[in-house]
Amino acid sequence: MKHSKIVSLLTFLLLAFLSSPCCSHVFQVRDATELKDALTKLASGDQLLLSSGLYRGISLKNLHGTSQAPIVIRGSDPNLPPVFEGGREGLKLTSCSYLKCDNLIFRGFASNGINIDDGGRKAPSHHIILENIHVLDTGGNGNQDAVKLSGVADFILRSCRIEGWGGSGVDMVGCRNGLVEACVFSGKQGFRGGNAIQIKGGSHNILVQNNLFRMAGLRTVQIGGLTGKQYFRPFVGDYEAKHVTIAGNTFIGGESQLAWVTAQDSHVHHNLFFRPEKWLGRILQETKETQFKPCQRGVFERNVVVTDQRVKVFFNVGRGTDPESFVFRENLWFRPDGDNRPNLPSFEKDGIYDVDPMILADNDGALQTNSADTHLKQVGPDAYQSWDVGADFSDVSVPLVRVPDVTYSTLDWIEALIK
Repeated sequence: MKHSKIVSLLTFLLLAFLSSPCCSHVFQVRDATELKDALTKLASGDQLLLSSGLYRGISLKNLHGTSQAPIVIRGSDPNLPPVFEGGREGLKLTSCSYLKCDNLIFRGFASNGINIDDGGRKAPSHHIILENIHVLDTGGNGNQDAVKLSGVADFILRSCRIEGWGGSGVDMVGCRNGLVEACVFSGKQGFRGGNAIQIKGGSHNILVQNNLFRMAGLRTVQIGGLTGKQYFRPFVGDYEAKHVTIAGNTFIGGESQLAWVTAQDSHVHHNLFFRPEKWLGRILQETKETQFKPCQRGVFERNVVVTDQRVKVFFNVGRGTDPESFVFRENLWFRPDGDNRPNLPSFEKDGIYDVDPMILADNDGALQTNSADTHLKQVGPDAYQSWDVGADFSDVSVPLVRVPDVTYSTLDWIEALIK
């Protein structure tokens, strides 16, 4: 028995030694030649620190750290990040894991600014962190994405700035267990900007929180989409997107600030939607494949919505959807010099009307409510408690969406109308 315990202890110590970052290296890179050399040497636990300057794109494949010894690629000067430009893609990661990129700029790429994938379903990239990354001027009027994620799991995009893109600011295809938080998405003249974030192709368990979207696309955040079956990951189910939460964000402008497309079980809460240009949201079923369920079961609650006369219909509802399964409750609606009661696809419980949130812009262009009305304590981004997804490089934990089965009676409708 004593011998067995000694063997177990030695095995534990050996595994701990092998997984520890004790033998890691720090590569100080000052130019493109040194970068090219350092990339061939990167291993688990290493740090690659880039000096300010201009660099070409990075392409890495099958590069793996561990949860205890991740790989970090970082700009060494937080006030003057290194800039990558020239060519088709700025950063390409294929089947990589436990890797963080921090304090980098990717500018003017023709195809994608950042492209992270699973090598055509061979092996998913996972436990990837993009932090303090600036991606600007990607593509133009075509389907070029600032950040493209295909089959990526347990990922975080945090405190990034994305400005000017052709397709999506962040395009997710078959991704799971992911977080996008505290980022700024800004549309730009000369770039089509289809949407800021698109979550499709079987993506699930995604949280989008505390971001700022400024004139950021025809459909600013799209839950779902229209994806060819060959691109779904890890399999083709009956949805484009499921278990998606959009919370604590601020939306400014854009043709439609929210869209559900062949999506299920989503939760949109505690956001500020400010002056969409045509619709607040869209509920659509763009696929003709019969295996997919109708777009259904979304919760829209405790949001602040400020519109003007450009919005005639709040939610554009397409054929083949199930709008009655959407739950609306406790949202604050305000329209200066107009009727504050919105026309919704289904009954709303305890909606708030005729309260001016008094929206003001701060020095950074973000919006804040300035009203002392007690209703504001329960709605909008200021009332949102951010979700903690766990420590960096742990599995990303996002809230599970539970859509209540709500059936409102005729009496509920009458009571709402006479309030």
